[in-house]
This record gives sequence, C-alpha cells and structure tokens, in this order.
Amino acid sequence: MKNSLVLASEKNLSSAKTTKIAIAKGDGIGPEIMRATLKIMEAAGANIETETMEIGEQVYLSGNSSGITEASWDAISRNKVILKAPITTPQGKGYKSLNVTLRKSLGLFANVRPVSALHPFVKTNFPNMDIVVIRENEEDLYAGIEHRQTEDVVQCLKLITRPGCEKIVRYAFEYAKAYNRKKVTCMVKDNIMKLTDGLFHTVFKEIAKEYPEIESNSQIIDIGSAKIAAAPENFDVIVTSNLYGDIISDIVAEIGGSVGMAGSANIGKNVAMFEAIHGSAPDIAGKKIANPSGLLNAATLMLAHIGQTEVADKIKNAWLTTLEDGIHTADVYQENISAKKVNTEEFADAIIERLGQSPKNLPISTLSKGSGTITIPEHKRQESIKELVGVDVFIDWKGNDPQIIGEGLSSINSHNLKLKMITNRGVKVFPNGLKETYCTDHWRCRFVANAANIQTKEPKYENVEYEQVIALLSKLHQNDFDVIKTENLYEFDGKRGFSLGQGE
Repeated sequence: MKNSLVLASEKNLSSAKTTKIAIAKGDGIGPEIMRATLKIMEAAGANIETETMEIGEQVYLSGNSSGITEASWDAISRNKVILKAPITTPQGKGYKSLNVTLRKSLGLFANVRPVSALHPFVKTNFPNMDIVVIRENEEDLYAGIEHRQTEDVVQCLKLITRPGCEKIVRYAFEYAKAYNRKKVTCMVKDNIMKLTDGLFHTVFKEIAKEYPEIESNSQIIDIGSAKIAAAPENFDVIVTSNLYGDIISDIVAEIGGSVGMAGSANIGKNVAMFEAIHGSAPDIAGKKIANPSGLLNAATLMLAHIGQTEVADKIKNAWLTTLEDGIHTADVYQENISAKKVNTEEFADAIIERLGQSPKNLPISTLSKGSGTITIPEHKRQESIKELVGVDVFIDWKGNDPQIIGEGLSSINSHNLKLKMITNRGVKVFPNGLKETYCTDHWRCRFVANAANIQTKEPKYENVEYEQVIALLSKLHQNDFDVIKTENLYEFDGKRGFSLGQGE
C-alpha cells in the first residue's frame, strides 16, 4: 500500500498538473477563513481546481443524520483531496460526528498535527518547541461501540488491531525519515491495558528496529503528557492511539500558543483530508475577526501532500513573515509585541503582500527539502494456533454479597466447566475477595476446565469445546441467571489472550 503523501522527489511531476480538490466551507467562521485561505493560495500560484461540497449543520438540520449528502460523497470520490473548514454538529437528537465518519469511512488512518512555537509573536512559555503528533485515526475507543448492560453499568469497547498499529507506527517513522526528524516517542498505557496498549507498544518496538538511525523511546501516557506540558522541547515526533492522540495534540497546540493556529492532515491510502483543528466559533461568525491561520496551515500541508511543496513553503514563509512584522488578528494580538490589529481579510492581504519573503527570526519553512515518498506496506497476517480454554460470563445480579452469587455459580458443573473466579469492575471478589470492595450489578464470572487445579502464578488452561460453553449458558439460564454478555477465552500459540482479574 502506498500512502499518497508526496515529497520533494516527485514534486515536479505532481505540480505540473492541476490538482482537483473538494472544499467544504463549513459553518460559523468557516466560510470567512476558507475565503481568505483560497485567496492566499491563488495569489501564491497554487495549481488547484476546487469543487465545493455541502456538509455540516444545514445538512444535519435538513434531516440527514450523517451531516453529508450523497453528492458530497461523490465529490470526495472524484477529487480524493479535501480541504475542510470547521463545521457545527447540532446538539442532541443523536447526530454523529462528521469528522469521525469521514476519517473512518475514507480510511484516513493517520492524523498529523505539527505544532511549532512562534515566540514571541504568539505568546508561549516554550519558545523552542517543535512537535509533530501522529495519531491513529480509525479505531481505539473512537470505534464508538457502546452498550448499556445493566441498570448501573455501560461499556465502551477499546479496539486495537495489529494492522492499525503497524500502519500508524510505520507512518510515524517514515514521516520522521522523510522530514529529517531525529526521534519518535510512543505514548501508551500498557502497564494497565496490557493487551490493547500492549499490542501498540509491541508493534512500535518491532518497527523501531528497522529505523536504527532514528532514536525511539516510549512513555506511559499520563507522565508523558505531563512531560509534554512541562518540557515540550524534549519531544520531536509522537505516535499514539486515537484517544490519547486527540488529547495530546490539543495540549501541544495550546502550549504552543493557540489551538486556533494549528492545522492537521488526515492521510489514507486513497483519500486525504486537511482541516483546522479548532471549532466553528459561531459566536464570532460574520464579524470578520476570525484568524484563518489554522486552515491556512492545513492548506500548506495539503499542498505538500499533492507535491506543490514550493508553493507550500512560499505561503508558510509569508505567513511567518507577517507574524514577525506584528500584523496580528485579535486572538493573538499583544500590546507590546504586535504592530497592528487586523481583521480576517486584512490579515490575508498582508500575507499576500509578503509572498516571496522569508522570516528573519522564526524558522524558515522547508517542506520542499523533504525527500522520498512515504510508503506503508500491506499488512501480512501471521497465522497462529487459536485454542478455546474457557469463557467469561457477565451476569446482571442485583445482590451485593459476592459470596452468595459465588456459591450459587460454584454449584453449577456443566460439562467440566467450573467457576474459577468472579470480578466486579475488574477486581476479584470471589473467592477470597475483600469486604471493602464496592460491587455494582455487573459480575464477570470466569469458567474454565478443572478450575481447582490452575491456581498458579501463570495458570495453565485445558482446551474446551464451544459446545461446552453453549451447554453452560443453557444451564445458567435454567437456573435463572441473567446472562448479558460472554467473552470466549483463547490462547494464541499457547499464550494467554485475555487479562487476569485484579487480585487473580
């Protein structure tokens, strides 16, 4: 699989022809900042042809719960490249996030958010920070698979796949290689989520070995986020899963000076989407004071993507020069730093006046010096021996004494499947639980073969047949246990594919 991010080696071929892009003007301040951004790109000589598509608030309110029309899907299919201004998702009535829909439907697996300090022209406490956050964009908790299972308990499934991990981690190292970045840091929480985050971390370590010229390290997400906030200059490229990446990228943008200044790229195999990361700001819509920088930075990423890296540098350097000259919109204006407060259109005109100039203090944009093309190989599934060794049965039970439900379930012996333990919210409460553990109405009951013989540090499980599981469920039903969910317990090549209970 080849991702279509094109760097300098192919820019002459790509920039010689007009590239068609689909644009979404968005809601709130969207139309104003899109107009300014397109005006700047046209003045800079961007070789693009735009097709407007309708998405967002008005589409939602017309009765389309997805927020996008069939005609707009067709426009995306034709153009393959999207420049999108912020949209408004109406509150209530079950409207789904269009951003999530687009990312997942179009296979936009990589979200790329570069943030550099613009000190002193944009206020920040970290003048030397220069970070790129590369976030997995399709899975994790954002798969949005949720269920209410009892009166008290709802669940959300965290899905992490090996193909998803391989794509995003490979992309991070390829990006670092292409843009001469020195280090890639992986952010995970595999000290707790040993299987899901453990898989992400394992893949990271596997792929890192293929890039010995790039430093690699890992951070637990909580302390890693704290370190980003305290000393962002120590980070270069960060790669992480969907939820963590969403949080980290906003932290990075905020400590860099302003979420409103950052743009992002969403890269897939066949389609790419570029957008500002801020919202539609309806409170200032129509006042002509919005800062178009976030969308403009997204547009420069788009131009690099389609091979027009020299135009991207031209725009970025003019923008940086404008900031250096103190021409600022109201959101970044500072009394002792700024020379002039301008509106949206005046800011765009100031950038156009400086096309061809480069900043004197801020780092010059050098996208055109990137080398090679980022490529992501197809995933090759590694076959393993999968063996069923038991089942977790989740039961809705309104009592609060684990001993009672434990004794009731222990009396059920179905085809050599016996109760091994019960957990409540992940903590073992039977046998030998603590009285202090608070229990809700959601009980995980683990059944395995020969349960009495496997109380070891790393239990050894006997294989079972699925018919035994079916028979167990039937017997539980006959004894009036309210089974709400089951999870089969598997070993893969002899290695346990499920977590132990806390205290098990």
